[in-house]
Amino acid sequence: MELIDGKKTSTEIKQEIAEEVKKIIANGGRAPHLAAVLVGHDGGSETYVAHKIKSCEEVGFKSSLIRFEDDITEDELLKTVAKLNDDSDVDGFIVQLPLPKHIDEQKVIEAIDPKKDVDGFHPVNLGRLVAGLDTFVSATPSGIVDLLKRYNIPTAGKHCVIIGRSNIVGRPLSILMSQKGVDATVTVCHSRTENLKEITKTADILVAAIGKPGFVTADMVKPGCAIIDVGTTRVKSDKTKSGWKLCGDVDFENVAPLCSYITPVPGGVGPMTICSLLKNTLKAGKQR
Repeated sequence: MELIDGKKTSTEIKQEIAEEVKKIIANGGRAPHLAAVLVGHDGGSETYVAHKIKSCEEVGFKSSLIRFEDDITEDELLKTVAKLNDDSDVDGFIVQLPLPKHIDEQKVIEAIDPKKDVDGFHPVNLGRLVAGLDTFVSATPSGIVDLLKRYNIPTAGKHCVIIGRSNIVGRPLSILMSQKGVDATVTVCHSRTENLKEITKTADILVAAIGKPGFVTADMVKPGCAIIDVGTTRVKSDKTKSGWKLCGDVDFENVAPLCSYITPVPGGVGPMTICSLLKNTLKAGKQR
């Protein structure tokens, strides 16, 4: 079993991005600018946005953080999105999810200019992905494909089973994995899937993106398969200073010995998600 080190791989990619930024500046251009909008004080969101800002510094990007309390109105948030759309100094921006319940997340996503949608969530960008056109690809699926490629994990003709059908991970990943150049045969499973265990046991590549800690157990896995664990659920722990720890969707201890490759949580997919966001921002800067 080989551990897929997302932290190490993301460091390599960030070095590549930093070199490209240096060339842009040396040729008279300006560093790409990524802005993030954070509403409220969700612990996971706070941590994730902090990592994004730090990563921007590491690669030479300009970054901005716009904070609001969770009692902000939907109208106020939409006005902020409109301002960022019109700000020529901002190449790309994200509105960190989840948002408070009184705000319609989809309305906010659709208000973002697709040319600045570096999260790749806008229906225009998702549609372009489906059509096989150049676009901003959702950060987590893009990071997963990068990991598979950089670890030389065979995908052509292989059976990829994805547990989870969200518009953020499952669906866009299923499209990416079936595209030319990756060429996997893809099955998407979800809460209504019958005989789930029988399906997952046929997977050469198994992606768990369901948000249930330890959901994938040893009896669901074909020996020798590669496993990508997207889960990042915060659970209480008396072994950490914070009192919390991140848990993946895979029962790592019992599943790992059966695999050819597996991503840990944390340190697997997470760092690659941020890298993909940086790559999209670099792309947006170049398009500007």
